[in-house]
Amino acid sequence: MRIVYIFFTLVFSMVILSCSEKEPLKRQLIVINNRAADRATETVSVTIESLKLSGTEGNLSIKDAATGTELVSQQIDTDGDGTMDIILFQPEIAANSEKTFDVVLGKKEPETDSITACFSRFVPERTDDYAWENNRVAFRTYGPTAQKMIENEVKGGTLSSGMDAWLKRVDYPIINKWYKKELETDGSYHKDTGEGLDNFHVGISRGVGGIAKKVDSIYYISKNFISWKTLYNGPLQTSFVLTYADWDAAGKTISEEKKITLDYGSNLSKFEVMLEGTDTISDGLTLHDKDGITDVQLENGWVSYWEPHDDSELGMGIVVPEKAMTGFEYYDTDKKDESNFYANIANVDGKATYYAGFGWKKSGQFKNKKEWNAYLSRFAENLESPLVVEIK
Repeated sequence: MRIVYIFFTLVFSMVILSCSEKEPLKRQLIVINNRAADRATETVSVTIESLKLSGTEGNLSIKDAATGTELVSQQIDTDGDGTMDIILFQPEIAANSEKTFDVVLGKKEPETDSITACFSRFVPERTDDYAWENNRVAFRTYGPTAQKMIENEVKGGTLSSGMDAWLKRVDYPIINKWYKKELETDGSYHKDTGEGLDNFHVGISRGVGGIAKKVDSIYYISKNFISWKTLYNGPLQTSFVLTYADWDAAGKTISEEKKITLDYGSNLSKFEVMLEGTDTISDGLTLHDKDGITDVQLENGWVSYWEPHDDSELGMGIVVPEKAMTGFEYYDTDKKDESNFYANIANVDGKATYYAGFGWKKSGQFKNKKEWNAYLSRFAENLESPLVVEIK
């Protein structure tokens, strides 16, 4: 009898283990779209703690409950303690509808790409740039060594806290490739050989999303960033922090730290600027030759500048969420690179939040100003009515 008991115990245990392997522990997410428009390439975040699944780190996947299709997802550590605490994914949801997804605890296939779609890094080989990109756009800005070179009259430096636009027209990563091309070959990222190019002039302008503080009739700005920290890269999102030296605005000391995040599929980077010393800040778009067209929707919180750009056209834009855009100004001056189109933004509890980016006609993403402005309107409306997630 004992032998029979042991036999059935072993069989029962094997059945339980087999079932647990075939049916991993899971929770369900219901994603609700309350807008009368289809939604896609919008990043949804869920705290891993809220899922109440033990042993989840590195082992979560998200699947369409109806089809079983696995979605691209990304786990991130938001507080730097070494533990993943958020999972990201981008569902496609039809207008005024909802969709159910399974969060499955089980083995997740590792990422195979050496460089993910949403990527950022410090670039010491090109002085000390910091560059970032996704499948649609790329940007860079400048560090303390580049500033010192200008101050010491050394050739090759850059003095700017503006945001540079790299006009890519391919959906794969180009940052490492273009820097290598510029620094190690006879080629240059200033020439377009099919992938795009860097022909966007920043100077001391605000570029695409640099900030300034207006006192009386003068805009004051910071210098180059003094330190950086990459938070994470991934298939859906990259994020990093830039810190700036305190700067003076007509006798007022302003401290500035930017957390910049770029999502897959977005033409706009998210800027969360931690500020002290001012209740408002202005975020700018360079006017270059002042031959472009400005548009504003104050009620929706966005400004746009569409301009001729070499053999193509370029749209730049700023979107300010939560009704924090307090005004705007077309600032025209004869001083080189100081003409900018500004959105004025409230400092709410020590932080000013906005999205800034661009769309290049030659990339094929936008045909004209109308399409670019429509994109900014959709972006702002989606921020106003985000996708809602319920956990079952």
